[in-house]
Amino acid sequence: MIVADRLHTVQEYYFSKKLREVRQLISEGRPIINMGIGSPDLAPSPIVMDTLKEAITDTGAHQYQSYQGLPALRVAIADFYKQKFGVRVDPENEVLPLMGSKEGIMHISMAFLNKGDEVLIPDPGYPTYAAVTKLVEAVPKTYGLKSENGWFPDLEALSKENLSRVKLMWVSYPHMPTGATASEEQLKKLVAFAQRHNILLVNDNPYSFVLSKNPTSILAIEGAKTCAIELNSLSKTFNMAGWRVGMVLGRPDIISAILKVKSNMDSGMFYGIQKGAIAALKSGKEWFESLDAVYTKRRELLFTLIEKLGCSYDANAVGMFVWAKLPEGVGSSEAYIDDLLYDKNIFIAPGTIFGKNGEGYIRFSLCVKEEKIMEAIKRFN
Repeated sequence: MIVADRLHTVQEYYFSKKLREVRQLISEGRPIINMGIGSPDLAPSPIVMDTLKEAITDTGAHQYQSYQGLPALRVAIADFYKQKFGVRVDPENEVLPLMGSKEGIMHISMAFLNKGDEVLIPDPGYPTYAAVTKLVEAVPKTYGLKSENGWFPDLEALSKENLSRVKLMWVSYPHMPTGATASEEQLKKLVAFAQRHNILLVNDNPYSFVLSKNPTSILAIEGAKTCAIELNSLSKTFNMAGWRVGMVLGRPDIISAILKVKSNMDSGMFYGIQKGAIAALKSGKEWFESLDAVYTKRRELLFTLIEKLGCSYDANAVGMFVWAKLPEGVGSSEAYIDDLLYDKNIFIAPGTIFGKNGEGYIRFSLCVKEEKIMEAIKRFN
């Protein structure tokens, strides 16, 4: 059977392939410490899990659910955005729950991109943006991000390029993989850029509540709804990665278009998961403070490990990763991480999987227990 041509435009997701190699090494008895994946190792709050348990006995809990999610979930999302970001959205038609924000990348692309349309993709950035763009037969048009510019695009230079075929632009602040943040002034510039060039701007925003003292949403910028939507997720903020709960927010006509795709792709999110998500979104400040306390300790230990490697880093970056610059003359990022994997039994992510501007960088995950990080440090003593 001959596969579709679109499959020849993409590769298997790096972590899908690399983790098979890591698992094989573990099966051979190698004491691998995995610092490459941003999969929270902590549990959701007890209230969230208790809510899920109780919900499974509710009448209708095991039936198909609404494609738009429970009304109470949409209200909880709207309330969360109002309280945390100062953003007002109508839960009836400006909020769409998703089975993880990753599926939203596909839904948005299918809703708005035709064959040959161009899409602005950050480099470095989340690899799925480019992969999905290719799968829907649109054309990735990368824009470079550099440390000297705070990992923010040079919008003036970008404006001088031919953008006539650009339909959509992906941004992610706080930025993945670097942890860089964007100021209110920078977000205003992004909105103005999108308005000027008639581009749909999508901010992928799952990291605002991990080690961030100033959570931001692009929808808080005046006029943003004219051209921007935002993806968010409960995966990182509430340790619910495997639950697959995300959301997209924006003006009604855009949300309606995405729903048209989504309603043909799934049959609604499990009721109990939605009830648990509602409980999570109502969490008080104690939850966020306790999460940050854990990640702060882990990050400080990772800084020690990174310094032992002779790498440099930005101590002010946010999110659940540390983006580190390799020492001069070390060689390629992928060769470097393979040396660490086979010599020290430590797996970290090479910067190159996020784009060519990731060469010379590596990324560490905070989803590693303190004792494992300390063990990794000892391997360099």
